[in-house]
Amino acid sequence: MSKSAASSEVKPKQTPLMVAILPSVFIYVAAVILVLFARDDLASTTQYWEFFLPVVAFVSLLSGWSQAYALDRSRFVYMIKQILHWGAFGSLLWALQEHGVRDAITAEQFNLTQLYVLALAALVAGLYLDTRMFLFGLFIGCCAYVLADPANIAVLNPLGEALKIANPQEKPQTMIIAVAALAFVASFLVQLSTRGAIMAKRARKARS
Repeated sequence: MSKSAASSEVKPKQTPLMVAILPSVFIYVAAVILVLFARDDLASTTQYWEFFLPVVAFVSLLSGWSQAYALDRSRFVYMIKQILHWGAFGSLLWALQEHGVRDAITAEQFNLTQLYVLALAALVAGLYLDTRMFLFGLFIGCCAYVLADPANIAVLNPLGEALKIANPQEKPQTMIIAVAALAFVASFLVQLSTRGAIMAKRARKARS
């Protein structure tokens, strides 16, 4: 067998980086738009959040796929865990609607509940399925806090100091965008690390 043929067999191509980050770009941009819209009219965003949760679940499935390979985990088991995980949280929201909780509270309260459930689901997924989802969960949790109590958003002060933004409490929209950018950059670095681990793993296989 020629060297070129052997090289083509042991070095399958990775998805181009710009293509690989598109799902993450999409959910962060979509989340920022939804949160900014919710600041003006939280009650009218119910349907948008209902559509957004399965989108995040799908992106979570995609984003952790390469990480499972890099860590030598079964991708089949990984997929089953993802389906069970997001199915459980989706079922929780469905139960809240079917058992009258949605009708018993205001639309604003229900949407905040959806946001907190989404944040919790992403955080838990990040702990044992995909690290990048943990960062997204932190971002969504921060957004939920800002939307829940717009008049008391002291949590923005330390963030503003860290990001060198003056009077952060007076600039919630700027802070939301800044936190999203920070979480995305951290997520991007994790993705670069994962791609590096995959390249190293394939190089080891090529030498063996």
